[in-house]
Amino acid sequence: MQTFNSATTGEPQKSLDVIMGENLGLETATSNVDSPLVSATTGELRKPSDAIIGEDPGLQAVRNSVVCRRRQLIEVKADVGQSNTLHGSFSSPIWRLPTEILSQIFLYCLPEDEHCMYASRQAPLLLTRICRRWREVAVSLPRLWCRLQLEVCHKAWQERAFGYDSWLKRSGGGPLSLRLKCRSDWSKLRSLLQPYIQQISSLSLDFLFCNGPFVMEDFHALKELTIRQYVRDHPEQAIKRSLSKLPVNLRRINMKDLWFDCKQLDCFTASAWARLTHLEIGVDGLNAFTRILRLCPDLSSLKMIGIFYTIEFPELVMHTNLQSLSMSWSVLSNTDEDIGLFEVITLPNLRVLEARHTGRWPHEPFMEFLTRSERPLERLIFAKGVWTTERERAEYAALVPSFELIADHASDFNVDEE
Repeated sequence: MQTFNSATTGEPQKSLDVIMGENLGLETATSNVDSPLVSATTGELRKPSDAIIGEDPGLQAVRNSVVCRRRQLIEVKADVGQSNTLHGSFSSPIWRLPTEILSQIFLYCLPEDEHCMYASRQAPLLLTRICRRWREVAVSLPRLWCRLQLEVCHKAWQERAFGYDSWLKRSGGGPLSLRLKCRSDWSKLRSLLQPYIQQISSLSLDFLFCNGPFVMEDFHALKELTIRQYVRDHPEQAIKRSLSKLPVNLRRINMKDLWFDCKQLDCFTASAWARLTHLEIGVDGLNAFTRILRLCPDLSSLKMIGIFYTIEFPELVMHTNLQSLSMSWSVLSNTDEDIGLFEVITLPNLRVLEARHTGRWPHEPFMEFLTRSERPLERLIFAKGVWTTERERAEYAALVPSFELIADHASDFNVDEE
């Protein structure tokens, strides 16, 4: 007997008896005409095993083995059917989880990186490939799709752009945190993001080999901006032009990989930076530091890496809003020379000061700086590379409620008493 699968092109599907017979070297009957399984004398149907093995006791054991194997196959088939039935009834605990709990598990599956890669073997894309229910839950969960790294590919850009667009659509109009990498110009990424610019609250721009600025003045939802430069000098003009016109709601900029001197900062208008409250930046020269304070009157937190050198006519500045200042500088002269930092700044509302890699700490000017402040410093942190005497540290501990020394075991804060 032959059976046919209606879902195929008409190829015959062999029955279990036929498969068993072929695997064991036996034949099965297909009809009762001209068949060796029909008795030549009586015309009665004989058992297949009788026709082949007769009364041979040795082959009788083979027959018994075939019957036993057939029973085992029937039992396996029944077990498979029962398993499919139970699976369809969501018998496994994972299939019975409520959507809310499954959604929380999915969120924990996201990579720890700040921005997710567009990769089929990583969450969240991987979660859409497990089963239909998981896909439905993942696609309908906007928080899975709010962080993405995008890069213009020279190959198959249209296909990748379609994938990026599908990803962003699943964010459901919520806030987006994006990282963009550019090796030529920003036009393709800028065009792709046009429908979503009012969702972008955090943006990271990686300037690799860019010959044009990234225009973001109309990104009204943007609050945080990070800029990285990997090739020195090449994209410098593109970065400057990108920073010349900033969104009105932008409050934080991280440019600690970039260095600005006073001349470069003079290219920026005060209106573009006036609303910033947090800034991380590299500065070249003491006047660059004071220039930043003038550009950003609302600044409450400043973290800077500086190359400082003594200048003849420093720019004096008072900043009334700065509350947290973190500094790390190198002095391009004698390390024992005071560069005059605390003589040129007055920060009456400073609460936290952190310093590292400063060399010899200017104790006397610093004490005068604290005296000029309207409110006392609440926290003073000296990290690696800040040299002070034991007596000076005792004064700071008595004056500042929280005075901390943070460094590895190999660091030495001590300098000899004068």
